[in-house]
Amino acid sequence: MDWDKLRVFHAVALAGSFTKATSALNISQSAISRQINILEDELGTSLFMRVARGLVLTEAGENLRDTVVNVFAKLAMTQATLTELKNYPRGHLKIATNIAFGTLWLAPRLQLFLDQYPEVRVSLLLKDEEIDLNLREADIGITSQPINNPDIILSEPISYRFRIYASKDYLEKYGTPQKAEDLDQHRLIVFGKETPHLFSNLDWLLKVGAHKPRVPYLVMNSGQAIYEATRTGIGISALHKYMVGNDPEMLEILSDIPGTIVYRYIAYSAHLASLKRVKVFADFLLKAMQEDEF
Repeated sequence: MDWDKLRVFHAVALAGSFTKATSALNISQSAISRQINILEDELGTSLFMRVARGLVLTEAGENLRDTVVNVFAKLAMTQATLTELKNYPRGHLKIATNIAFGTLWLAPRLQLFLDQYPEVRVSLLLKDEEIDLNLREADIGITSQPINNPDIILSEPISYRFRIYASKDYLEKYGTPQKAEDLDQHRLIVFGKETPHLFSNLDWLLKVGAHKPRVPYLVMNSGQAIYEATRTGIGISALHKYMVGNDPEMLEILSDIPGTIVYRYIAYSAHLASLKRVKVFADFLLKAMQEDEF
């Protein structure tokens, strides 16, 4: 059945006459009569009986009216819900990012967002591979790779500088390097090309100030694992400041060396842009990330 004909039937059934239905539908009485006649032909039964005071529904018409009224009521409710979703943040939101950033930076900040928007439910997906937003793995992704896709909305890049860290125990045992060249004599923990990772090509620590090719002491494909290994005194590593925080066991060294920079982007599908919960969370992320930039 055609939705336009059902809409006309619905209006006529409520109005009780073709004449009264014209104002609701803004079409002529003859056009309304023609639509009803076509609908009756399609169904093979009469929907109205013409009486002196207007129209009376037949038994078939009453059955169809009850169904159509129910359907249109549900549509109205759905429309109201969709309008509310556009104007008030509520519902489920799935966020994806890599393990270290999600664990050490994002997770501790979620409570602030949830306090502001108690009707939003958040799920956090952590993985060290790029997220495919087109496959709806997540509603919002925090990614280190710019996405060249017209269907994806991408924030401005937020820069994060890697700094050089070592534990107090390590420095007491092996000494503190005073210049970049001194790293030739130290145990370096790196993201390496030997292990697949988003930052597997980030070998800056092996090159800065090097007089000869440096061989890493330990290669890992997890930022959090590198942090834990550094903290226990295994060696020196390049880490984001948010990973170290205020850890009293960790010290930044060679702070005058400009650290290598990576960028992060907030990304989400364009067809989710009208959802209020997506907008407020993306704004929350962008503000928090800008405050922590560098």
